[in-house]
Amino acid sequence: MVLNDPDVLFQGILDNNRRLIAKTMTLIESNLPAHQQVAQQVMERLLPLTGKSIRLGITGVPGVGKSTFIENLGVYLADAGHRVAVLAVDPTSQRSGGSILGDKTRMERLSAHENSFIRPSPAGETLGGVAVRTRETMLVCEAAGFDVILVETVGVGQSETRVASMVDFFLVLMIAGAGDELQGIKKGVLELADAIVINKADGDNLVPVERAQRDLELAMHLIASDTPTWHTPVLTCSSVIEGGTRAVWETVLDHRQKFKETREFEQRRKQQSIQWMWTLVEEGLKQRFKNNKRINDQIPLVSHQVETEKISPSAAAERLLSYL
Repeated sequence: MVLNDPDVLFQGILDNNRRLIAKTMTLIESNLPAHQQVAQQVMERLLPLTGKSIRLGITGVPGVGKSTFIENLGVYLADAGHRVAVLAVDPTSQRSGGSILGDKTRMERLSAHENSFIRPSPAGETLGGVAVRTRETMLVCEAAGFDVILVETVGVGQSETRVASMVDFFLVLMIAGAGDELQGIKKGVLELADAIVINKADGDNLVPVERAQRDLELAMHLIASDTPTWHTPVLTCSSVIEGGTRAVWETVLDHRQKFKETREFEQRRKQQSIQWMWTLVEEGLKQRFKNNKRINDQIPLVSHQVETEKISPSAAAERLLSYL
């Protein structure tokens, strides 16, 4: 079997061959031109088969319990007959370029479920903890028949805009009892959220959770919604109780139904496709800049001139860009 054959990969995805699905994703994430060529050929054939899943983005501050939440929700959905794909983006080491890729060990029950597929990917240099090719790997999962796609990100930041621009529902997880619940989370993230969920609503944590819920509900009233169709709810859940995330899923379905009725669902996806095109244009330009021999030859000289204050950083940037 030729694993880099577009025909073999395409058929393997249709047959739900996990090995060939993973292989296609590896080619998509590769920067090698030969791999990218094969990946593009496969993606062109897969595109007509995509778009039928529910895409859910999940973010939250470190320690909020994203993996536990995703496993609880994923197992609930998989048990109900849904086919669930989890695209978990792990932090990349700035020193080695590698990543921990530990989600399969953190989600033992879900990873063993026959209706699930977990794909850890390194975040690389991408802001917001979203791998450059996350959207393409999401489309591969859709073509393979997965009807729920969960995209887990590294953490919360202003750059989480990229997550919201590729999913139907953007979920921000929070915890109570860790000080000011509004501290450490940016207003921009709250503006993007389709729902805020306070996790770990169980045991002795119930009172702090209820207090945090009231505070966040007040905060959300100060943030204007960009559509009259939906006002961001503040929910609570427990990821350690069987079915503890069911209410969150029902909220996702309610959002989908309302946006389908107003046709905002289709319009949002069209806008997301255009946004993603420009994202890839920017990434492509950055890659071409790095691979340009004339630029690489000039970098030592220009860098030295900046260090010795002979030219300004902005002038140096303009000079290097002129070689493109």
